[in-house]
Amino acid sequence: MAQAVPRFAQLNALPDWRTVDFISDLHLQESEPGTFGAWRTWMSATTADAIFILGDLFEVWVGDDAASDGFEARCAAVLREAAARKPVFFMHGNRDFLVGRDFLAGLGVTLLDDPTVLVFAGSRWLLSHGDMLCLADVDYLKFRGEVRGAQWQDAFLSKPLAERRAVARALREQSEARKQSGVSCADIDSPAARDWLQACGACTLIHGHTHRPADHALGEGLGRVVLSDWDLAAAPPRAQVLRLTAGGLERMALA
Repeated sequence: MAQAVPRFAQLNALPDWRTVDFISDLHLQESEPGTFGAWRTWMSATTADAIFILGDLFEVWVGDDAASDGFEARCAAVLREAAARKPVFFMHGNRDFLVGRDFLAGLGVTLLDDPTVLVFAGSRWLLSHGDMLCLADVDYLKFRGEVRGAQWQDAFLSKPLAERRAVARALREQSEARKQSGVSCADIDSPAARDWLQACGACTLIHGHTHRPADHALGEGLGRVVLSDWDLAAAPPRAQVLRLTAGGLERMALA
């Protein structure tokens, strides 16, 4: 399945930035307090000059009104407190694409387009959640096109909050059943990733989504770096940050 090269937004790092941290795929949910606690601690302790969250921070987000109280409100408080100290950027994932721009702005967090080129330390780095590049997952991409449209979102958000939560639970159960059946998730399409990098003048794509942290050479000096998911209840637990400095990229295990 071919895909047109998208429009690339660009973000220029501030002159005083020396360290940038990337995370994705934490899938925060009330039933997993260990992961939430590790994220809250890291958000308050990181020495990075900026934080980039590249999608699926939340297991599910059914609308900004869900953050009026409870677990979502606690997550919002962590974001607000971090953004009061340093720039925090948020990119939609396939689980939390309903997080609103105005809601984030109210927390002091900037919503990033997917994809975005970060210009930092004289280099261009392409940032994406990654799901758009899983071209072999035809059914998902069709679903993605539907739910990212204004018509679907307006209809969904008009439903009562309890009904939206019920729909989200059903979708999670379907996803979990798919995993248990042994169906493997599609990986990033390498030719498409190369096309994106060449089109935007970057050498490295940084993305999440696949939960397969690794560094991949794509040829011609191009490559992609996959962020880790977080799961403090796993054995062994997973919680990893990707740090960017003028010297390059470094993976930092927090668990």
